[in-house]
Amino acid sequence: MANSGLWVGILTALTALGASYITARAALRAALVQARTAARADALREQRDRRRSAYREMMGCAHAFSAITWQIDDVDAAQDRDRRNRLLEQMYERIGPAIGDMNRAMHEVRLDGPAEVSAAADRVRDMARRVQSLLKALIGDDSDRRRGDYDAAYQDFREAYISFIGLARGALEVTDEDR
Repeated sequence: MANSGLWVGILTALTALGASYITARAALRAALVQARTAARADALREQRDRRRSAYREMMGCAHAFSAITWQIDDVDAAQDRDRRNRLLEQMYERIGPAIGDMNRAMHEVRLDGPAEVSAAADRVRDMARRVQSLLKALIGDDSDRRRGDYDAAYQDFREAYISFIGLARGALEVTDEDR
């Protein structure tokens, strides 16, 4: 009888050890899953923050560019050709550095992506360059055709900018897959 009590004790101890081992493994797995989930959430948050910063910079540069191009209203209000040309030259001098800033911001967007947003930022910059070249063509030229070309180029810039904003917003949205 003493032997059977010993065996029951040993069996109970082994069962307790086995259950403890299984519980410890399950707890370890749960902790690993939780750690991976937290790390992924942190990485996604960091990526989203980097993107948001790059997108905001690009948007700020596009706005600064637009602020220069909006001065075309002052050009239109100018009474004489000399004043008109001086205003156009001032705009042209200011637009180059604005495009330089936009170019730098576009490269930041390229680093953080995604590819669709990067391509949209590139298109915004390209359209800004087109506006710049058509602005230069307006200096000394009063033709309606050149002004129409400038207005059309600016409209293309705005459409590219609006497209960029939509794609950037989509890239920042958190989906169920990201959670």
